[in-house]
Amino acid sequence: MLLNYDPFDPFRALERLAGASRQQTVSGMPMDVYRAGDHFVASFDLPGVDPGSIDVSVDGNALTVTAARTAPSSDGDYLVAERPRGRYSRQLVLGRDLDLDRLHASYTDGVLTLTIPVAERAKPRRIEIEHAAATTSIEGTPDEHREEAPTS
Repeated sequence: MLLNYDPFDPFRALERLAGASRQQTVSGMPMDVYRAGDHFVASFDLPGVDPGSIDVSVDGNALTVTAARTAPSSDGDYLVAERPRGRYSRQLVLGRDLDLDRLHASYTDGVLTLTIPVAERAKPRRIEIEHAAATTSIEGTPDEHREEAPTS
């Protein structure tokens, strides 16, 4: 049991007086993004989040990820409550060269992973060059077309 653990928090007293809920919008959703071949992969850290609260939506080229972490039910008052709770939200504006119709999402071990393929039109490709066949021909032998140098 922790005794006398009361770090100074000037806002805690205001929350108690106002009866404010601990439910709030949390601004942190750490993310990594990298390119793997012809896909982009975005990984979001969401430990302790109920998978049913995670929502991934696309509107135009804006991708929005939202999730919620709720406090576990408790019969008593918290002595320490440092883990963030509330709604998480992160919005990314994506380039038009991504195929958002084939976006894939998975949630494993507290990490939401989005795999976004690059659109076919944006992938590097080789352009074939046509070679025109020589249609002009010169008749005769090469020697017939040479001018002879004057002899002195």
